[in-house]
Amino acid sequence: MKYKRIDSNLFINNRKNFAEKMKPNSLAVFNSNDIYPISADSTMPFQQHRDIFYLSGVDQEESILVIFPDCPREKHREILFLKETNEHIAIWEGEKLTKEEAFETSGIKTVYWLKDMEKIMFEIMTQCDTVYINTNEHYRSNVETETREDRFTKWLKNRYPAHAVAKSAPILHRLRSVKSQIEIDLIQEACNITEKGFRRLLNFVKPGVWEYEIEAELMHEFLRNRSKGFAYTPIIAAGNNANVLHYVENNQQCKAGDLILLDTAAEYANYSSDLTRTIPASGRYSKRQKEVYNAVNRVKKEATKMLIPGADWADYHFEVGKLMTSELLGLGLLDKADVQNENPDWPAYKKYFMHGTSHHIGLDTHDVGILTEPMQANMVWTVEPGIYIPDEGFGIRLEDDVVIQETGEPFNLMQNIPIEADEIEDIMNS
Repeated sequence: MKYKRIDSNLFINNRKNFAEKMKPNSLAVFNSNDIYPISADSTMPFQQHRDIFYLSGVDQEESILVIFPDCPREKHREILFLKETNEHIAIWEGEKLTKEEAFETSGIKTVYWLKDMEKIMFEIMTQCDTVYINTNEHYRSNVETETREDRFTKWLKNRYPAHAVAKSAPILHRLRSVKSQIEIDLIQEACNITEKGFRRLLNFVKPGVWEYEIEAELMHEFLRNRSKGFAYTPIIAAGNNANVLHYVENNQQCKAGDLILLDTAAEYANYSSDLTRTIPASGRYSKRQKEVYNAVNRVKKEATKMLIPGADWADYHFEVGKLMTSELLGLGLLDKADVQNENPDWPAYKKYFMHGTSHHIGLDTHDVGILTEPMQANMVWTVEPGIYIPDEGFGIRLEDDVVIQETGEPFNLMQNIPIEADEIEDIMNS
């Protein structure tokens, strides 16, 4: 891995917190992701399943974690099953984790090779009543591929049909949504790498550059700072491309007078950052562009102040909608009749700001969390309002990542990344 070793206390504490939420005499099982094929012998780059990483720090394929707090044998209360290195793997791929390295990474003392999994599982399954399976219950999930976790769950339920089954997801969604200081520090590092990339762009962008050239500059900067690269598919959208919310082609030339919407950010140690800035290709915003830009920025600042412990996600978005409505009236994009006659299910402001303002961020860019429960301190949220005006040929979105505090305003992990229109112009023209 490119990243520096993470303090194993993170994973030790995560397992402890998970175990405390489990039913008596139950065990939980977590699997690595598959390495997904493309065609012939080509594969996608490996990405670890976030849950097994959160609980163990193991960043390797074909790994299984078992947590069994009430196991009669103390050595089997936490178990890792790992792929064993052989001579062929060592030559062609490089050695896998040794048992000693797995302990250093995870803090788990009992490590078996994967070939022993069925034998050990039979022993411990006879000693438990309930098994926790791990299912993808993210509110945006739309998965058609059968995962390694899915296959393991089928095998487990078929082999042990008399056991009660429980879900890990509700426990993990609550635990993962509230970050420890180690996690916040890792997200901060991802944000710091993102800052370096963005500042590099401010000295690179000019009329005539291509969107993919901007992407290349970012990738260079991210990789040279121990990131695997982008935390999500980058959006580099010049001119009217910004009005396509998930524009990812990044294949157009940036023209004089264009605004360039950059929704691009680095990962670090599997933790995401999520940044959006909108910059002028020519180094200066037009009067109209700056009016809209400053309106978006005002909404972002006021929305950020609302992210406090106890806040309700749905109510928060309703209040942000009122802020945006006021700004759109001031910009002449809406009039009072539009607001008076609006459909409550699709308010008038949605014509120009059609997406949500905030989502959890952490190991996943759209991280897990239960949106019907109140916000808590140490949750990390994005704040990303936007105004999109196809008739005027540009769209503007601004986004930072913030940590909810026990008292006061959230802490902005991206506070050092330029966002004020005048500052961006000054840097681009220095």
